Order: sequence, then C-alpha cells, then structure tokens
Amino acid sequence: MLRKTPLAAAIMSFVAVPAAAPLYAYAQTAPTTQVQAPGQAQTEAVTPAENATLPAVRVTGQADTSNDFQPDKSSVGAKVPTALRDIPQAAVVVPKSVLQSQAVTSFSDALRNVPGVTIGAAEGGQIGNNINLRGFSARTDIYLDGFRDRGQYYRDTFDLESIDVLYGPSSLYFGRGSTGGVINQVSKQAELKAHASVSAMVGTSDRYRGSFDINQPLSSTSAIRLNAFGQDLGSTRDVMKSKDYGFAPTATFGIGTPTEVTLSALIEHNRDQPDYGIPPVNGAPAPVSKSQFYGFEGDRTIQDVQTVSARIKHRFSDDLTLRNQTQFSHYSTDAIATNAAAVLTGPAGNSPALANGNFTSLPLSSLFVRLQGKDRNINDHSIYNTTDIDYKFNTGFLKHEVIAGVDLSHETYSNQSFTATTPGLPSNTIAIVPLLNPQYTTRPANTQEVATNLVESSANGIGIFANDTVSIGQYWKVVGGVRWDRYEASIKNTLNAPSYATQTNFFTSVRGGIIFQPTDWQSYYVSYGTSFNPSLEALTLTNNQQNIPPESNRSYEIGTKWDLLNGGLSVTQSLFNIDKTNARTLQTDGSYTLDGDVRVRGYQLGLAGHITNKWQVFGGYTYMDGEVVKALDNTNGKTLANTPRNMITLWTTYDLTPQWTFGGGPVYTSARYAASNDFVQVPAYTRWDAMAAYHQKHYDIQLNVQNLTNKHYYDALIPSDGGRAVPGYGRTFLATLNYRFY
Repeated sequence: MLRKTPLAAAIMSFVAVPAAAPLYAYAQTAPTTQVQAPGQAQTEAVTPAENATLPAVRVTGQADTSNDFQPDKSSVGAKVPTALRDIPQAAVVVPKSVLQSQAVTSFSDALRNVPGVTIGAAEGGQIGNNINLRGFSARTDIYLDGFRDRGQYYRDTFDLESIDVLYGPSSLYFGRGSTGGVINQVSKQAELKAHASVSAMVGTSDRYRGSFDINQPLSSTSAIRLNAFGQDLGSTRDVMKSKDYGFAPTATFGIGTPTEVTLSALIEHNRDQPDYGIPPVNGAPAPVSKSQFYGFEGDRTIQDVQTVSARIKHRFSDDLTLRNQTQFSHYSTDAIATNAAAVLTGPAGNSPALANGNFTSLPLSSLFVRLQGKDRNINDHSIYNTTDIDYKFNTGFLKHEVIAGVDLSHETYSNQSFTATTPGLPSNTIAIVPLLNPQYTTRPANTQEVATNLVESSANGIGIFANDTVSIGQYWKVVGGVRWDRYEASIKNTLNAPSYATQTNFFTSVRGGIIFQPTDWQSYYVSYGTSFNPSLEALTLTNNQQNIPPESNRSYEIGTKWDLLNGGLSVTQSLFNIDKTNARTLQTDGSYTLDGDVRVRGYQLGLAGHITNKWQVFGGYTYMDGEVVKALDNTNGKTLANTPRNMITLWTTYDLTPQWTFGGGPVYTSARYAASNDFVQVPAYTRWDAMAAYHQKHYDIQLNVQNLTNKHYYDALIPSDGGRAVPGYGRTFLATLNYRFY
C-alpha cells in the first residue's frame, strides 16, 4: 500500500470540496442556536440601540461572544479589521476566550495555539519573546495595535483582546521583515458599557497573580478603561522566578461620532530570571534533570516598557475614512545573565572542549560546563506615525475598497555589553561547573567585569503603499497592492569592526491574490507576496554585512476557508511555499554574499468554533519542510533550524451544564534541530493540558493543569554554542477566581 506524505494528503484534501457540501447542507437544516456565556441572561445579548448602526466600533456585541472561540475578523490582514474569508493568506486569531480558558498569561504560552510558531533566540541572546514563524525569525515582526513592538521584553496578555497572526511575507502593509509572517497584539478598548472585574490566581511552585479590568463610560460618546496586573511566579525549573507588573490605560472620545480619538498607554515592569538552557551532549540536549539550571542565583533581567499612542479616525461618509496614529515606545533592559557555553572534558580552564554536537564516549560525570556572562544594558526607542485612507467606490460593475497611506518611523538602539572573568580562568569565563548537579551559588566575589563593545544605532524609514480589493460580481475578489520603502540605518561600534557603518535601502513590495466565494460559507484563494530584510533590520550588525543589500522573500499560497455547521465552525487549509532567494551566507574570508537560498514548503489546517452549541474547539496542524537549499558554509542542504516537520495544537471545551465546563487538549511538536547544521536534534514531545470551571453570574472558579503528564520536553531553542535547549515547565496546577462586579 502506498503511503501518502502529509503534503500529499493535504493536496488530496483540496480536491475533496464536494464532500463538505453535504455536511454544510445537513447543518443548514439544524435549528440555529444562540450561543451565550454560562449563567448569562438572554437579555444581555441585545445590542444597545444607539450602537446598532456602528459596526466598526469594537464594543458592540461583545457580550455575545465573550466565550466564543470563533473569530470572524482579523486586524492584521489589512490596515482595518477585515473578515478572515476576505484575506488571501492564512491567518489565525487567538481570542481572549481561548487564553482565559487555558489560564494563559504570557505571550509565548499564548502562541502555543498557533501552528508554525516555535520559540527561539534573538540577536544578543535569549532575552524577551523571540519567535520563529514558519521557520523564520519574527523577533522584529511583533506588533502592538498595528505598530512594530520591537523591544526585547517578556510580553503579558493582561491587556489583549486577541493575538492575530498573518502568515507569509507581508511588507505591503508592514514594511521590512515579515518573512514568515507578522504577529499583532490587539489591545482592549474603552467601551460604552460599564463593567469591572478582578481576577486572582494561585498555583503550585509558588505562583501568584492578580489583575483587574475596569471600564467606565464618561458620556454617551466617551469612555475610559484601565487594565492592570501583578505577579510573583516560581517555576518547576530550579532557581527560576519572576516578579512583574503592568498598567494599560485607554480613553476614547467621540465613540459613534464621525470623529473618534483614542489615547492609550502600556507601562510594564519585568524582573525575570534569564534561562539560557542546557548544553548538548552526543547530538541532543544533555540528559540531565529537567529542573537543572546553569547560572547563578543573582542572575536577573530587569526590563521597563513605556508605550503611548494616539489615534484619530474621521469618517467623512460610509465610504470614506481617514486615520492617523502615532506611537512612541521606550524599552530598557538591564541584564545580568549566564549561559552554559562549551562542554569540557575536564574541570580546568585549559581542558579540551567538545564541538559539533559534543559527541563523546566519556561518562556524563566526567564532563564540565564553562559558564559565561551575558551581561548587557539595552535601550530601545521608537516613534511611528501612519496616515491612511480607506475609500470605497464603484467603477461600473466593479466595487473597490482602496487602502492607501504613508508610514514614517524613527528608531534608536544602544547595547552596552560586558565581559565577566574570574581570575585564573580564561577570558569571559566566570566558572567551570560539573555537567551533573552543579551547585547553585552567587557569582564568585572576585569576578571582574569590564565594559566591552558599545553599539549605538539608528534608523529612519518611510513607506508609501496602496492596496485595492476589487469585487467582481457576486463571487470573485481580486486583491492587489504595491509599497515603496526607503530604509536608512547607521551603526557605531566602540570596539568591534566596523567602527561605523551606514546603509540606505530602497525596496518595492507587492501583494496579489484572487478569491473565489461561490457561497457565503466557502472561500478559495491563491496569493503571492514579497518582503525584504535589510542587514541592519534589527539595528545590530554581524561583521562584514554593512555593504550587503537586503534579502528578499517571496511566498506562493493556495487555500480554502469554510464555515461549516451552520457557520459555527471555521475550517481553513493552505499550501504554501516561502523562498528567501538571496540569503546572506558566510564565506571563508569572513565576508558575506547574497547567494544563499532558504525554502520552507508546507501545509496548514485550522479549526475554530462550535461543533455543537456546548462543544467548542480551537486548534490546527502544520507540516513544514524547511531546507537550506544553497549556502557556502556547512549548512548547505541542511534542515532549517527550529523548524519541526509536524506541529499539532488542539484545545476543546464542553459545557456539561450551564454551570460546569470541562476542557483540555494536546500540543505536539516533532523533532527539530537547534541550528541549521543538523548537529543537535531536540526530540519530539506531546504536552497535555486540562481545565474545569464553575460559572455563576458574578464569578467563575477555574482549575487548570498545565503539562498534565509532567512531560520532560524542550521549549525554546538557542542555536549558539552548539545548540542549547530550554526545558519546558513541569506539571503545574493553577486555581483562578474571576469576579465581575456588574
């Protein structure tokens, strides 16, 4: 019997469209059920009359969908909220209802719901959220309400309405970056309906958290909202702990009027324990306890984030809207961190070091680890402004929606690094500890720290774009757009070469798609998009890259989007191919050329919504074939780092009674390599989570078990030093009380 590969099976599913029609037809005969939150009165679902004509206002109808897993719009497919079926690319929207049922509070944990996302490292090391999307780094492709959120910090979900992910190159709307896609955090907005709630969470391993959400109308057209949180979290990892807090105020004036003004801010403080993971031995993470930590008790990362924004929207008519938004952000990081570097065959500083996967026949008890400092002070500033116009008009039988605008940006970045050395040991070595059971102590008192390279960089950008969605008759839409970017960046080093570099890049990005919608529950599309990655994209520089033009990326995608079971269940599929056709590759003389080729091909499936009025699901599957097709170094022909072939995420809940909800599901990730040299492979894993909740009108009591089976698995991968892997948390019990005052 001939077995089909996942990609072949995916292709077969595309020709099975007729099989879905009977399912939909059957669902159409079923009675329509109004879904509402447990314990919620039916009258609460009625939209106030004064808001009935304001579909663009986010606050309308929220009571109906507060517990719904099925989103219908995305903020990331265009500059305005757009129906998912009208976006000719794969997109996933993770609503707050999913996050709440999972008791998820961190940005990285929230992205476990998104197939194709893996956790990795960024320029300068493992600080903050470092995301890979479809095999490519998305560290600078994280957005907050449509603006680049470029800081290296640990994001929280306390002020998020949803997390929206758009797959594939998308420079048309977002400028530089977005090789694998973009991730947009959608903040909670002020509403005209008053509400207030508090939440308290306690858990095993000394986990404590509290938060509140207060919304208060000021008049019939204005309101303010304040979200805040504070937490003190322990961990199943030895020594690891964090203490964080944050505030997010917002005020909106002119709700429902032609002119609407919104002022908002995000203020967050993190004091976390940096975790640089476990070194490899014999081509895999060293087989040590999952709680093992390689570092010192005084290690910590202190981060402060201040972001303020102002948005003005004026509606001239139902067909013409003008928007302007400005955002200013400051990020600071003070890190005292340690990483497990080389694995040594002896305890002395001059002991031989293993390499290339650290293969050895020596017992683990004979191996030692060199601990190096990763101390640095980082300051990041950015100011962004965008002005765009949304214009709907007809030319004969063609209906147009044109979104055009201008993006302006100014960014600065500084990174002061330090070298820490203990006398008697090699440079930048703090200690040499046994691989097995190292003692947890503070740094040696005689450790000497010296400031080394200071990086100071800045960038100015301008982007001019236009996109037209043309409706042709009842069934067809054609999407096409173009963007021109000018990106100018400079960088100065005090010690490293080059001491100064500057670069100005010009790039034209395009996007095109055709959508066929034969019924209101079917949508089929093909699309093409491009993006670019300048050498100074992250405002950091590897030597000899300063004269290299931008890398360019292109994506081809074909997909389907169905709303089955009377529209209650969304099912999406896509086949995709992403090429980075002129990837930077390192030559033997230390210089770089643009003659590399990196490719990721795959298939993606997504599910979101109701199977019955009591049973909800949210999840997806992705198959990724990532390969370094061409390179001049030892990565030629190797598997792309941190790109597993198969990933599955599934979360489901069932309302057993109006008061009781039970749920759970797995997250599966197949084996993957820590770096694009195939030396260190991290094993596959399946993690199971579960929940139970009791609902009343004014409160919910919820119990979650994360990593139910206490699986030993590896979460984040770091390609440096041969390829390190950060273990995931062990079994954790969480109890949450949510109380609503009105």
